[in-house]
Amino acid sequence: MWLSSEELIWIFVPMVSAFIISWLIGFERQNIGKAAGISPHVLVCVASCAISIMQHMLYDDALANGHAVDSQRIIAQVVTGIGFIGAGVIMKSSRTIKGLTTASTLWSCAILGLILGYGEKYYLLGLILGSFLIGFMYIRDMFRHLNPFKPRDYQGDFHHDVENYDEH
Repeated sequence: MWLSSEELIWIFVPMVSAFIISWLIGFERQNIGKAAGISPHVLVCVASCAISIMQHMLYDDALANGHAVDSQRIIAQVVTGIGFIGAGVIMKSSRTIKGLTTASTLWSCAILGLILGYGEKYYLLGLILGSFLIGFMYIRDMFRHLNPFKPRDYQGDFHHDVENYDEH
């Protein structure tokens, strides 16, 4: 089954939007020294968007063929799965808990991808949510006197000096 031009647009536009917004969120996380940077945020958001588009297409196909179908079942599994990934990001020590914001941004990217991918009726909601997330994170960093556009070097977290690497 080939897709029409309109269907291709409603696959391509949300996927590109999910990529751009999640890249900006991951860029901020990476530049302030968090382990989960651009790649996991983009992968989570774009994959969630694709799952949402697929769920929407399956629902439309089932209705066209006269079948009753649950339109939320696959999407519910994304929410459960991203909760599991987020839990793996959170680390507790005796006095502090680290990773809550990164877990939250990964969860937000998953939800953003689902919203963007669910169809043209929800696309504006996704864009508004994405703008709010990006604005919040970047403004918060500015108030903390952090520059999210300039990478910070945290002793070996991910910025490695290759020339001084000791192979022993």
